[in-house]
Amino acid sequence: MAVIHCFGVGLVGSYVAKKLAEAGHEVHAYDPQPHRVAGFPGIVVHHLGPNDEPVDRMEDFSRNGGCEIDLVVNMLPGSIGHASTASLAEKSLKTIDLSFSEFTPDRNDQKARNYGASILWDVGIAPGLSNMLLAEAFNEMGPLLNAEVRVGGNPTVPTGGWNYMAPFSPIDVIAEYTRPARVIRDSVEVSLPALSERHIIEVPEKGEMEAFLTDGLRSLLSSIPAEQMSEYTVRWPGHIQMFIDYCERGGIDEEELERGWRYDPKMPEFTWMEVFAEAHDSRSMSWIVQDHGGDDGHSMARCTGLVTYCSIIEWLNDPSMLPPGVHAPESLPSDVIARIVAMLEKEGVEIEGPIIH
Repeated sequence: MAVIHCFGVGLVGSYVAKKLAEAGHEVHAYDPQPHRVAGFPGIVVHHLGPNDEPVDRMEDFSRNGGCEIDLVVNMLPGSIGHASTASLAEKSLKTIDLSFSEFTPDRNDQKARNYGASILWDVGIAPGLSNMLLAEAFNEMGPLLNAEVRVGGNPTVPTGGWNYMAPFSPIDVIAEYTRPARVIRDSVEVSLPALSERHIIEVPEKGEMEAFLTDGLRSLLSSIPAEQMSEYTVRWPGHIQMFIDYCERGGIDEEELERGWRYDPKMPEFTWMEVFAEAHDSRSMSWIVQDHGGDDGHSMARCTGLVTYCSIIEWLNDPSMLPPGVHAPESLPSDVIARIVAMLEKEGVEIEGPIIH
């Protein structure tokens, strides 16, 4: 079994850490508030102080004979996570990065090659699984006329108020709503205002929901040739207008929004994603991914964390899967993607669409 170091054990990170421990791996969890995994069999907790850098803590512990380092999973949020991955690019280690920082780790590609570091980034549901599915569409049909991703984690029914609860860091949700959305229009990358192109969609068994542009394409902007490409976040109608009105009244109070969007584990919720790709010859491929959570975790933790977990397992089974450098999820081989999809389905995530071989 492998020795795996997990940075960040929030809602998603704790799910991944527990899943790895249940599979028999030795897991070391680094977090300022590691209560979600404290006492869990197979997980060693390392409490991070205000000035602690997890990479330094991990190396000190390993250097003093504490353990090996087979793989690092960075699940710290935003800029904090980016700083750790930038440091890991200077180590001859295997790293999976799930920080979803605005500053993406591909900028460290040459540095990682020089140091012999291998980094796989953005392996969640979107970005992550969405990238893998669009890569399969491109492999099957060639350059795309149009590619669209719609994704969101929401309460199962409208709840009133915000009609929303944040399944991961509220600060990262705010960044989604404020960061300009990079998309492809007429084969050129352009930036459009976040929350623009709002439109109503019909989600089966749920009814009308609202979709709006967000900056989730990331590596896909340069890896998959397309004439038009967009990523939209999905919410219950009224949520995003409430956010716009809130900002216009006096700006963003992160603590207030964190209270308003606080995750309630007793509230039924679901994650839903549609990935659509259309070729220039009118052929098309589409997938629907859906999960309503389970005894092992809420839906966004499962959908995001399972993609991460499956990617870890694939890499452990084939240590030479990725050479030194920084790699996006769509660069994974088709057989690896097929096994990740199969593992997700085995875990109960519903996936409708073309079979990947």
